[in-house]
Amino acid sequence: MNNNTPSNQLRIVFMGTPEFAAHVLESLIEAGKNIAGVVTVPDKPAGRGQKLTLSAVKQTALEHNIKVLQPVKLKDPAFIDELKALQPDLQIVVAFRMLPQAVWGLPPKGSFNLHASLLPQYRGAAPINHAIINGEKKTGVTTFFLDENIDTGNIIFSDTVTIDDDETAGTLHDKLMNVGAHLVIETADAIACGTVTPTPQPVVAASELKGAPKIFKEDCRINWNMDAETIINKIKGLSPYPAAFTELVDLDGNVTAMKIFFARLAETSGLHAGETFSDNKKSVKVGSLTNDIELTDIQLAAKKRMNIEDFLRGFKWGIGIGLK
Repeated sequence: MNNNTPSNQLRIVFMGTPEFAAHVLESLIEAGKNIAGVVTVPDKPAGRGQKLTLSAVKQTALEHNIKVLQPVKLKDPAFIDELKALQPDLQIVVAFRMLPQAVWGLPPKGSFNLHASLLPQYRGAAPINHAIINGEKKTGVTTFFLDENIDTGNIIFSDTVTIDDDETAGTLHDKLMNVGAHLVIETADAIACGTVTPTPQPVVAASELKGAPKIFKEDCRINWNMDAETIINKIKGLSPYPAAFTELVDLDGNVTAMKIFFARLAETSGLHAGETFSDNKKSVKVGSLTNDIELTDIQLAAKKRMNIEDFLRGFKWGIGIGLK
């Protein structure tokens, strides 16, 4: 490792929160970058005991004895003063909040963001999920300089990733996380060497621009009256989190929530939308507007996640059970 490279001499402040960002931070540290400080969300209570939990980025920073700032408000003058005291030459932002100009405009080398899509497509909070939900065959990662709007700044670099047929949001997350970490290092190196030529994002007609808004619980409900491909893409695009769900209705009319983590086109067809069939040994099929769908990985409320064969060993899927 050559610690005398220009980018390793820059004082970098890193901003982020989840595992995706923590992996990028770890990669920067392993590459010998000088991380002067980290900015992440405040600790939050979680679980039954409401114990304070640390963000993945904070945990990584503490493991490497890096100073951590956790502002409640990014425009707080006290936070701005703390940030200035770190004397950042460059700021790197991954899966964090929208920054005010007083923050992103602070470093002389600028502030850049890593976004998990090929901008300008899929601007927003959930680009990985929406790419699969929409049946895309490729996506990627983009680094761009921050400006006053969300995900609109000038592009520095991008890298394309193929979406496989059985890809889920979880597997694509990991792919993009690894490719993104390399792109962030490449971007930091280019900025330090002065070889970056940022380009404005391509102009795309509003009718062709695909967004990636935050996903809420009701967005995860499956509508069995849609075509099979759309339903399967939704299941994969929400797996493993937040997870697509439906409701199982038994012969007595009892309703139980059920998450579905993976499904595929069945070899048979003919079931009505939401109607189910099972041989009670290794398969459950559900009707849609078009083809039947075979469930392979599910979780009933208050139960553990199971593949369908293990599930059927302890659950008799009787004739007349439906999904809605």
